[in-house]
Amino acid sequence: MDGAERLRGGPAAAVRDPRLFEEFYRRHVDAVMRFVARRVDDPHTAADLTAEIFLAVLDSADSYRPRLGSETAWLYGIARNVVSSERRRVAREAERDLRFSGRRLLEADDIARIEDRLDAESPGRRALAALTSLPEGERAVMELIAVDQLTVTEAAAALGIRQVTARVRLHRARKALREETDVEETDVKAPETDAAAPSLMHVARGGARA
Repeated sequence: MDGAERLRGGPAAAVRDPRLFEEFYRRHVDAVMRFVARRVDDPHTAADLTAEIFLAVLDSADSYRPRLGSETAWLYGIARNVVSSERRRVAREAERDLRFSGRRLLEADDIARIEDRLDAESPGRRALAALTSLPEGERAVMELIAVDQLTVTEAAAALGIRQVTARVRLHRARKALREETDVEETDVKAPETDAAAPSLMHVARGGARA
């Protein structure tokens, strides 16, 4: 995905040099924000999670392996863990209002910009909703391939699983979605205006990049 623009030395070099980290951040922040915006619909949460993902890069930089995929795919693996952790945290909280106590303030322009991004990624959130019936492991692979547009190899790397495992899970997910579509196709097929719908159905029908 971003091999041509990959930072020399990768994330490990970036975390040792503030200038390189700024370059790394600017190169990838839009992709990370899009990933988050496909999974949350609140601008403050989207901003906080995006910041947390790049903070997590500081602790995980040495885990990046170029042969396993792009920097974007690696970041998506980190982002998925951060988003999942946030969901678990929120689920444990009795009062969601408590989340405001540690939230950084956003300017009006920041909120408007993030809301625009959330609106743009609403088809992706609907596509993700169509996968909720799948088991967790199969859903994770389908999310990264059909919605986030990773290859099978990159999805495996992002999830920390073998490529053969990813392919097996993808096959099972496709089969389940095809069966569901055969019963009632409108349950999975989104309106024609949804940008994420074609890729979702393409993978469900058997298309995916290696």
